[in-house]
Amino acid sequence: MTSDSGPERVLDVATRLFAALGYDGTSTRMIAEAVGLNIATVSYHVGGKRDLYLAVMERAHRAERAALEAVLATFTPDAAGVHRLVDGYIDFCVEHPEVPALWMHRWLSDAADVAHLENLYVRPMLDMVAETVRPAVGDGVDLEYALMTVIWCTHGFGRGGVLDAGGRRGGVNDPRELTRFRKHLHGLVRHMLGLPDATA
Repeated sequence: MTSDSGPERVLDVATRLFAALGYDGTSTRMIAEAVGLNIATVSYHVGGKRDLYLAVMERAHRAERAALEAVLATFTPDAAGVHRLVDGYIDFCVEHPEVPALWMHRWLSDAADVAHLENLYVRPMLDMVAETVRPAVGDGVDLEYALMTVIWCTHGFGRGGVLDAGGRRGGVNDPRELTRFRKHLHGLVRHMLGLPDATA
Protein backbone atom coordinates (compact mmCIF):
# COMPACT_ATOMS: atom_id res chain seq x y z
CA MET A 1 0.00 0.00 0.00
CA THR A 2 2.54 2.60 -1.15
CA SER A 3 2.48 5.28 -3.82
CA ASP A 4 4.53 8.20 -5.08
CA SER A 5 1.54 10.54 -5.56
CA GLY A 6 1.09 13.39 -3.08
CA PRO A 7 -2.05 12.30 -1.21
CA GLU A 8 -1.10 8.62 -1.30
CA ARG A 9 2.40 9.40 -0.03
CA VAL A 10 0.84 11.29 2.88
CA LEU A 11 -1.43 8.30 3.57
CA ASP A 12 1.55 5.93 3.46
CA VAL A 13 3.45 7.94 6.06
CA ALA A 14 0.35 8.49 8.21
CA THR A 15 -0.36 4.76 8.13
CA ARG A 16 3.14 3.96 9.39
CA LEU A 17 2.91 6.54 12.18
CA PHE A 18 -0.62 5.63 13.26
CA ALA A 19 0.40 1.95 13.27
CA ALA A 20 3.51 2.65 15.33
CA LEU A 21 2.25 5.35 17.71
CA GLY A 22 -1.52 5.23 17.51
CA TYR A 23 -3.89 8.02 16.59
CA ASP A 24 -3.57 9.73 19.94
CA GLY A 25 0.24 9.59 19.83
CA THR A 26 0.54 11.01 16.31
CA SER A 27 0.21 14.67 15.38
CA THR A 28 -0.40 16.25 12.00
CA ARG A 29 2.94 18.03 12.41
CA MET A 30 4.73 14.69 12.82
CA ILE A 31 3.11 13.40 9.65
CA ALA A 32 3.93 16.55 7.71
CA GLU A 33 7.57 16.49 8.85
CA ALA A 34 7.93 12.81 7.96
CA VAL A 35 6.53 13.45 4.47
CA GLY A 36 8.64 16.58 4.01
CA LEU A 37 5.67 18.93 3.63
CA ASN A 38 4.18 21.69 5.75
CA ILE A 39 0.95 21.19 7.68
CA ALA A 40 -1.02 23.39 5.28
CA THR A 41 -0.03 21.22 2.30
CA VAL A 42 -0.94 18.03 4.18
CA SER A 43 -4.31 19.53 5.10
CA TYR A 44 -4.85 20.54 1.47
CA HIS A 45 -4.21 16.98 0.28
CA VAL A 46 -6.11 15.02 2.92
CA GLY A 47 -7.73 17.34 5.46
CA GLY A 48 -7.12 17.36 9.20
CA LYS A 49 -5.84 14.59 11.44
CA ARG A 50 -9.26 12.94 11.85
CA ASP A 51 -9.85 13.00 8.08
CA LEU A 52 -6.43 11.48 7.55
CA TYR A 53 -7.07 8.74 10.11
CA LEU A 54 -10.42 7.89 8.52
CA ALA A 55 -8.76 7.68 5.10
CA VAL A 56 -6.00 5.44 6.49
CA MET A 57 -8.50 3.10 8.13
CA GLU A 58 -10.69 2.95 5.02
CA ARG A 59 -7.69 2.08 2.84
CA ALA A 60 -6.57 -0.58 5.33
CA HIS A 61 -10.07 -2.03 5.36
CA ARG A 62 -10.29 -2.15 1.56
CA ALA A 63 -6.99 -4.04 1.36
CA GLU A 64 -8.04 -6.53 4.06
CA ARG A 65 -11.50 -7.09 2.60
CA ALA A 66 -10.08 -7.69 -0.88
CA ALA A 67 -7.66 -10.29 0.50
CA LEU A 68 -10.42 -12.07 2.44
CA GLU A 69 -12.83 -12.03 -0.50
CA ALA A 70 -10.17 -13.61 -2.72
CA VAL A 71 -9.71 -16.49 -0.26
CA LEU A 72 -13.43 -16.89 0.43
CA ALA A 73 -14.11 -17.14 -3.30
CA THR A 74 -12.38 -20.54 -3.34
CA PHE A 75 -13.54 -21.72 0.10
CA THR A 76 -14.57 -25.34 0.54
CA PRO A 77 -16.58 -26.37 3.64
CA ASP A 78 -13.97 -28.73 5.05
CA ALA A 79 -10.77 -28.66 7.09
CA ALA A 80 -8.63 -27.94 4.04
CA GLY A 81 -10.81 -24.97 3.14
CA VAL A 82 -10.62 -23.62 6.68
CA HIS A 83 -6.83 -24.03 6.67
CA ARG A 84 -6.58 -22.05 3.42
CA LEU A 85 -8.72 -19.31 4.93
CA VAL A 86 -6.56 -19.16 8.06
CA ASP A 87 -3.40 -19.13 5.94
CA GLY A 88 -4.79 -16.34 3.77
CA TYR A 89 -5.45 -14.23 6.86
CA ILE A 90 -1.99 -14.95 8.29
CA ASP A 91 -0.40 -14.11 4.93
CA PHE A 92 -2.27 -10.80 4.75
CA CYS A 93 -1.19 -9.83 8.27
CA VAL A 94 2.44 -10.76 7.50
CA GLU A 95 2.43 -8.75 4.27
CA HIS A 96 0.59 -5.78 5.81
CA PRO A 97 1.66 -5.62 9.49
CA GLU A 98 0.42 -2.06 9.69
CA VAL A 99 -3.20 -3.21 9.46
CA PRO A 100 -3.23 -5.40 12.60
CA ALA A 101 -1.21 -2.71 14.36
CA LEU A 102 -3.86 -0.08 13.58
CA TRP A 103 -6.62 -2.28 15.01
CA MET A 104 -4.58 -3.28 18.06
CA HIS A 105 -4.20 0.39 18.98
CA ARG A 106 -7.98 0.64 18.86
CA TRP A 107 -8.24 -2.37 21.20
CA LEU A 108 -6.30 -0.21 23.67
CA SER A 109 -8.86 2.63 23.37
CA ASP A 110 -6.82 4.63 20.89
CA ALA A 111 -8.91 7.11 18.85
CA ALA A 112 -11.81 6.57 21.26
CA ASP A 113 -13.61 9.58 19.77
CA VAL A 114 -13.73 7.78 16.39
CA ALA A 115 -16.06 5.07 17.61
CA HIS A 116 -17.89 3.83 14.51
CA LEU A 117 -15.14 2.00 12.63
CA GLU A 118 -15.73 -1.43 14.17
CA ASN A 119 -19.37 -1.42 13.09
CA LEU A 120 -18.44 0.00 9.70
CA TYR A 121 -15.56 -2.34 8.88
CA VAL A 122 -15.02 -5.18 11.36
CA ARG A 123 -18.58 -6.38 11.91
CA PRO A 124 -19.43 -6.78 8.20
CA MET A 125 -16.22 -8.76 7.57
CA LEU A 126 -16.86 -11.03 10.54
CA ASP A 127 -20.38 -11.64 9.28
CA MET A 128 -19.10 -12.33 5.74
CA VAL A 129 -16.57 -14.89 6.97
CA ALA A 130 -19.02 -16.49 9.40
CA GLU A 131 -21.67 -16.94 6.70
CA THR A 132 -19.14 -18.64 4.43
CA VAL A 133 -17.57 -20.85 7.10
CA ARG A 134 -20.73 -21.90 8.94
CA PRO A 135 -21.48 -24.94 6.71
CA ALA A 136 -18.11 -26.42 7.77
CA VAL A 137 -18.70 -25.96 11.49
CA GLY A 138 -20.04 -28.51 13.94
CA ASP A 139 -23.11 -27.96 16.11
CA GLY A 140 -22.63 -26.01 19.30
CA VAL A 141 -19.59 -24.08 18.08
CA ASP A 142 -19.43 -20.40 19.04
CA LEU A 143 -18.27 -19.27 15.61
CA GLU A 144 -17.96 -15.61 16.57
CA TYR A 145 -15.51 -16.43 19.36
CA ALA A 146 -13.64 -18.84 17.11
CA LEU A 147 -13.16 -16.14 14.47
CA MET A 148 -12.10 -13.59 17.08
CA THR A 149 -9.63 -16.12 18.53
CA VAL A 150 -7.95 -16.37 15.13
CA ILE A 151 -7.72 -12.57 14.98
CA TRP A 152 -6.42 -12.25 18.56
CA CYS A 153 -3.80 -14.94 18.04
CA THR A 154 -2.63 -13.69 14.66
CA HIS A 155 -2.37 -10.07 15.75
CA GLY A 156 -0.64 -11.05 18.97
CA PHE A 157 1.88 -13.26 17.22
CA GLY A 158 2.50 -10.61 14.59
CA ARG A 159 3.25 -7.95 17.19
CA GLY A 160 4.82 -9.98 19.99
CA GLY A 161 6.10 -13.20 18.47
CA VAL A 162 7.17 -16.01 20.77
CA LEU A 163 10.08 -16.27 23.20
CA ASP A 164 12.79 -18.84 22.61
CA ALA A 165 14.78 -20.56 25.38
CA GLY A 166 17.17 -17.60 25.52
CA GLY A 167 14.39 -15.04 25.92
CA ARG A 168 14.67 -13.73 22.35
CA ARG A 169 11.52 -13.04 20.37
CA GLY A 170 10.87 -14.84 17.10
CA GLY A 171 7.94 -13.79 14.97
CA VAL A 172 6.72 -13.25 11.45
CA ASN A 173 10.24 -12.50 10.19
CA ASP A 174 11.47 -15.90 11.39
CA PRO A 175 10.36 -18.57 8.85
CA ARG A 176 10.65 -21.36 11.41
CA GLU A 177 8.45 -19.59 13.96
CA LEU A 178 5.95 -18.55 11.30
CA THR A 179 5.64 -22.18 10.23
CA ARG A 180 5.19 -23.27 13.86
CA PHE A 181 2.54 -20.61 14.42
CA ARG A 182 0.67 -21.57 11.25
CA LYS A 183 0.64 -25.25 12.29
CA HIS A 184 -0.47 -24.36 15.81
CA LEU A 185 -3.29 -22.16 14.58
CA HIS A 186 -4.47 -24.87 12.17
CA GLY A 187 -4.75 -27.29 15.08
CA LEU A 188 -6.44 -24.74 17.32
CA VAL A 189 -9.01 -23.89 14.66
CA ARG A 190 -9.76 -27.55 13.95
CA HIS A 191 -10.34 -28.10 17.65
CA MET A 192 -12.57 -25.00 18.01
CA LEU A 193 -14.66 -25.87 14.96
CA GLY A 194 -14.82 -29.63 15.52
CA LEU A 195 -13.08 -30.46 12.24
CA PRO A 196 -11.02 -33.54 11.34
CA ASP A 197 -7.33 -33.20 10.46
CA ALA A 198 -7.12 -31.99 6.86
CA THR A 199 -4.33 -34.53 6.21
CA ALA A 200 -6.26 -37.49 7.66
